Amino acid sequence: MAGPSTALSPVIAASTHWLARAYPGGESNTVAHTLSELQARQAVTVAAWLRYPTEIDAALVAIAGPGGSALLDWKAGSEPEDEYADGEGWRTWVDEVVVSWAACLLADPMLARRGVDAVIAAVPMSDPRPRPHARRTGGLPSEFRRLLQPDVRDREAATLLRHPDLLEPIAAMHRDTLLYLLDAEVAGSEGLAQLGGDRTA
Repeated sequence: MAGPSTALSPVIAASTHWLARAYPGGESNTVAHTLSELQARQAVTVAAWLRYPTEIDAALVAIAGPGGSALLDWKAGSEPEDEYADGEGWRTWVDEVVVSWAACLLADPMLARRGVDAVIAAVPMSDPRPRPHARRTGGLPSEFRRLLQPDVRDREAATLLRHPDLLEPIAAMHRDTLLYLLDAEVAGSEGLAQLGGDRTA
């Protein structure tokens, strides 16, 4: 698996930025915005590693480009006034499939767990590159804690970012492919309740 390949860095950064702008957690200079963006980045990272599972895949997307955010912008109603304006070049590095998969992971805690487990299992233990941290007590990969087990502050910051109904237009774009890849099914109310149920804790 490509895992932490630096070739994926522009894709991960741009796709995270797109999600953070489309589903903001607050003003850009607030703690809420930072916490929301961290959750988006963890979901995007898992999605990117699943989308580009080998070093060759990561290198090819770096050469050819991921396709850009045009369709995502239209689906989310966040089209820029001028996509060619200064400061909008990052949109060319947004990967539509990665963002869609990340939206699926953010909306469905059980699917997020499957995605992280797939990534953890695919990165060889003998690989000297940086890899997700070892599991802590309870089997939770600490690098993806905010994605898999958000605390109260995380959940409050990501109200929009994790709202299944708001994410649906984006998540639905490529959900079937992710479900096939992870050999999973769409979570029902039980899967979604796992996130919401913790709010009273």
